Amino acid sequence: MDDDGTRGVRGSSADRVPGPALPPPPTTPPRVPAPAVGPDPAATPVEQRPTRPGPASPAAQPVPGAPVDAWLRTPRPPQEPGVWRYGYTPPPPEEPEGVSNRSLLVGALISLLSALLLWSLWRNGYLPYRLVPLKLFTPGEWWNPGTSGGPRTIEGSDALTVYEAILFGLLAYGCGRIGNFSELFRRHVADRGQPFLAVAAAAAAGLTQLLVWKETLPVVRPVLVLVASVAGGEIYQSQTVVNVIYAVIAAAVLYPFARLGRWRELIAARRGTAVPAPSGTAAAPAAATSADQWPELRTAGWTDAADTLTAEARTGRMNDVDVARLRHAWALATRRPDRLAPLAEAVLRTGGAAALHPSGHRDLPRRGARHDVLTGQVRIGRCADDPHNPYVRRGTGLALEPALLGTSLLAVGPPGAGKTARLIRPVVEALALRALAGQAAVLAVGGAGAPLGPDDAFDVVVRLGHPGSAHDIDLYGGTTDPDEAAAVLAEGLVGDVGSLDSRRAATVLAQLLGPYRAAHGHFPSVPELRELLDGTPAALTGLRASLEAAGHHAMLRELDARSRQAGGPGDPAPALADRVALLDRPALTGFFATGPDARPFSLRALGQHPLRVRVDLPERGHAEASRLLTRLLLAQFTAITAARTDTTLFACLVLDDATHAVTAETVRGIRRLRSVNAGAVLALRTVDDVPETLHTPLLGAVGCTAAFSGITTWDGKRFAEAWGKEWVETREVAQHTVFADQPFTRALHALRKLVTGKAVTTDAVTVRQVERERWSASELAYAVPAGHAVIRLATVEGEHAPPLLVHLDG
Repeated sequence: MDDDGTRGVRGSSADRVPGPALPPPPTTPPRVPAPAVGPDPAATPVEQRPTRPGPASPAAQPVPGAPVDAWLRTPRPPQEPGVWRYGYTPPPPEEPEGVSNRSLLVGALISLLSALLLWSLWRNGYLPYRLVPLKLFTPGEWWNPGTSGGPRTIEGSDALTVYEAILFGLLAYGCGRIGNFSELFRRHVADRGQPFLAVAAAAAAGLTQLLVWKETLPVVRPVLVLVASVAGGEIYQSQTVVNVIYAVIAAAVLYPFARLGRWRELIAARRGTAVPAPSGTAAAPAAATSADQWPELRTAGWTDAADTLTAEARTGRMNDVDVARLRHAWALATRRPDRLAPLAEAVLRTGGAAALHPSGHRDLPRRGARHDVLTGQVRIGRCADDPHNPYVRRGTGLALEPALLGTSLLAVGPPGAGKTARLIRPVVEALALRALAGQAAVLAVGGAGAPLGPDDAFDVVVRLGHPGSAHDIDLYGGTTDPDEAAAVLAEGLVGDVGSLDSRRAATVLAQLLGPYRAAHGHFPSVPELRELLDGTPAALTGLRASLEAAGHHAMLRELDARSRQAGGPGDPAPALADRVALLDRPALTGFFATGPDARPFSLRALGQHPLRVRVDLPERGHAEASRLLTRLLLAQFTAITAARTDTTLFACLVLDDATHAVTAETVRGIRRLRSVNAGAVLALRTVDDVPETLHTPLLGAVGCTAAFSGITTWDGKRFAEAWGKEWVETREVAQHTVFADQPFTRALHALRKLVTGKAVTTDAVTVRQVERERWSASELAYAVPAGHAVIRLATVEGEHAPPLLVHLDG
């Protein structure tokens, strides 16, 4: 990936790597940008900051100020398609739907009042046979005769004291379970966090201690009785023993409140010390610390190179792009053992600057989105907390990566919905970073002034219609085969004309391009092609004379066939000439040159080199020409990527505006991209920008779709049909009036109606499974908030995620 000396050259062939339009940046290695190193400060509870690694040896501790170490050690567990994996932590288990706060409070109050009533009846002797269980297990001489007779001896009084304490404990436990006091405590105390939790627990502990020592709660006397029965009454002759017993009682009463209030954690946090983690969780972060040691190099025996890269990362002389680039270069070198030694020597010599991108860049000038270059992900938003989203996806980050873009992506939304700023720009940025790592090639096409990135973030910037453009576009895609060039050019010129057969148009172009190339050694320029399609006598006569002089008899037959078919019914040449005339404008003079001195940029280079290319189209002054060129670039891209044999590089075409660019042939080409490690990102204002006959094929050809806020119900209907249906459980409640037969019941119903104003009814609940659309057309049109989009993702391996409502923050 070293520079081949082609910087600053206008144009490029397929075998040469075009250099950047601007000088390369300074050789000082850039630092890892803050957005790509640490997790989002405003992350949701589902996506928390990664756990700090456990203690390590001094040699393994990263130097302060070297963020690549922490970035490299952060776990990236495999997840479902589209989940932002960097520092991901799974959400807690979904809790079942609980009762309302009002019902919870009323139930707890009723339970408490019932317990107090029962305890009062017990203490006052209103419950019959209350002493029968105790008398069955104690000697009869302790009690007075009869089932309700009280204790006769001191032993009977002591047994009754312990018996009442046990019954009080059982009553308190049952009251707590029936009244669901634990849920009440969790909702209104524990969920409020510290220090409210600790203060509430301390207040409850103080009140309980007061009731215990006032003997309102039967705790002290039963404990003293039990101690005396075990150790003898003489033990209380020592005041020290009595004080110890009282202290133990106070500590035992205080301990549960200390656990509930988490006093230990609060004190440790105030002192700045961490509570030791359980032994089962301490080993997980420690196992992840080996990622910054470059184990793949050490396994292969290149310990010196691994030590060099480890030192580079710890001292801040490497960034995340360097890590991804060197890992990819090492993976490629392992397939060719003869490249291992040169790569290792380059690492020892230049460190993190080894295997540089041909442009010499080690990072983008600036980043606008959060990237994880190691996995190729770019975070574009966060899944909303919405019933349409599965519970495990609510609050998680949503990211795009080549595994998803390989199925192609279609984004539809009105102007101002954020397609370019929140989706297209982050995707282009991520692909550019991946290109710097030697793993991708990107072609971004948009109107002049579209915010697709600064000029110094690209290797090739083509400004069509701008006299200062350093590069040009090859109208024929860099091919030397006239038939191939004719097929792609015909698709770009008249592929959107439904009344014309693109195969006949390709035949007409081939009948002219073949003879012209045989006579001149190159394809015709735009003015010359226009003259040939118009059938200008001088142009045809000159071409015929050149062919006769060179002895190209086969090409003469092609030219004669074109002459016989010219002017016939259904001849596509006039339509082709009119479309070519859109490119034959004064503002575009000098572009699309094909002579010996012309060096236009060919899209064929995208399949061979990790290039970053941006094409600016003159949409304002030449809207039709811009649409034609967009259609032509899409046709060239699908044809070139499908024909390449080396699919190591991921190639992606990004169209900021694909209006009238999609044809039947390009839809078939898009469907084939996933099998050749390529993809396309298409942005449309509405699905109606595509011919109606292609609505269903296009939505079926792409694996990822995004419906932005503000789309119409017509577009929403197409997305709803493409996303399919799911089984949901519905509950239907029917209320029926209750008619009473008994006089007393009718009186109660009349009183209830007088108080509430409503008749007494009973509910009939019907639960059934029905099949409904995941998102209806009306919901897509009116229920998607501004700044949001509903995105459905799929991978090239066949995994898919349901349509998710995403808050875009790209």
